[in-house]
Amino acid sequence: MPPTYTPGPMTIVCKMNTDSLQQRFLKIRSNKAFELFVVFVIIFSALVIGAKTYDIPPQLLFLVGWLDWFITAVFLIEIIVRYLGEERKADFFKQGWNIFDTLIVTVSLIPAENTEMALIGRLIRIFRVLRMVSIIPELRLLLNSLIKALPQLGYVMLLMFIIFYIYAAIGATFFAAINEVLWGDISRALLTLFRVMTFEDWTDVMYETMTIYPLSWIFYVTFIFFTAFAFLNMVIGIIVGVLEEEHAKERAKQDKLDGKITMEDLAVQIQELKTMMAAQESYQKQNR
Repeated sequence: MPPTYTPGPMTIVCKMNTDSLQQRFLKIRSNKAFELFVVFVIIFSALVIGAKTYDIPPQLLFLVGWLDWFITAVFLIEIIVRYLGEERKADFFKQGWNIFDTLIVTVSLIPAENTEMALIGRLIRIFRVLRMVSIIPELRLLLNSLIKALPQLGYVMLLMFIIFYIYAAIGATFFAAINEVLWGDISRALLTLFRVMTFEDWTDVMYETMTIYPLSWIFYVTFIFFTAFAFLNMVIGIIVGVLEEEHAKERAKQDKLDGKITMEDLAVQIQELKTMMAAQESYQKQNR
């Protein structure tokens, strides 16, 4: 029989110390003040990036450079705290937002001046503002809902493109002689229709064609109805529907963590009770 391994006192003490350290980092990571501080640093980082776009004195530019490195150091410490606060370290990189944050912070360590990677370094520093999404759960939920709605939105966009193309072909056919710049070919007509859909001086375009075709207002009104009203409401409806589903999933997940009974659990328990009662009735009939 092979000998069994029994952990010694030192191993147990080390494990207890590790667990205690992990709990401390988890408490720091879950602290609301820590989250607000990180949000403040992200906003301050955006202001620093914006300050670099102005023509500022060299002394102030030097200070801004040091502030940029200070912000990078804060982000690095924050990522380390979040990583050490994870109970299972391998699970940290199973979440896409953690990978995104780590990549942004790591690439931000690239010197942004006088190197071949300077352009990439500056670009990544701009994207640090996106870390606001990974920090605030509500923003994360909104973005996840938008991504999940993309497949359904794709069909709406395809139908919208078909409507655009039909109206652009009609416009290029009838209105090209009136204004070559706006309706000269189908690509220009598509841009003009996009202008009409966004209500950018669209009445000027309509009145110009109405001088030759008095009933051309029907063309514009029907196009605006299909695109600006019908399709826009469809897009909003799809996004709101997906957002409600995500909220419901989040509530169900939180209820499960809090130990609350969900509707699915209640339905399963009712079904089990029905099965037990049916089995008991069957047993009683057999013993009569």
